[in-house]
Amino acid sequence: MSDRFISTKYRTDCYHCRALADQQIQATPNRADVTCENCKATRVFVPLIEDVDETGMFTRPGPWPAWSLAVPAVCRNCGVDGLHDLVVSCRHITVRCRNCRFTHLFRFSLEYMAPDKPDEQTSGIVDGHATCP
Repeated sequence: MSDRFISTKYRTDCYHCRALADQQIQATPNRADVTCENCKATRVFVPLIEDVDETGMFTRPGPWPAWSLAVPAVCRNCGVDGLHDLVVSCRHITVRCRNCRFTHLFRFSLEYMAPDKPDEQTSGIVDGHATCP
């Protein structure tokens, strides 16, 4: 199996630049990233646990809307190439195989912003609206 586990896009408002843009979601066994294709702001998530869970066991409601997606991937546990439930919140990413319920839970680790372009106005400080408390 390749290192690339999940690669998909989700179009929404960026938490940094606030533009409506595709958010590139990459998940591998060792790391998950969400990157804005407009401003390149990136949130990095690291693995916390892998286990077979009951539905929703690892998913805790947060103050901000979570993205719930169904994406195709090969399961590291059962080997089936099928749909996985991908839930991205401001603090966690959960990837769950629909076949065997094997779940990867990633926790937020760090974020970084691409430098502002010389000819553009700086993005400024992001207020509480766009970041997790």
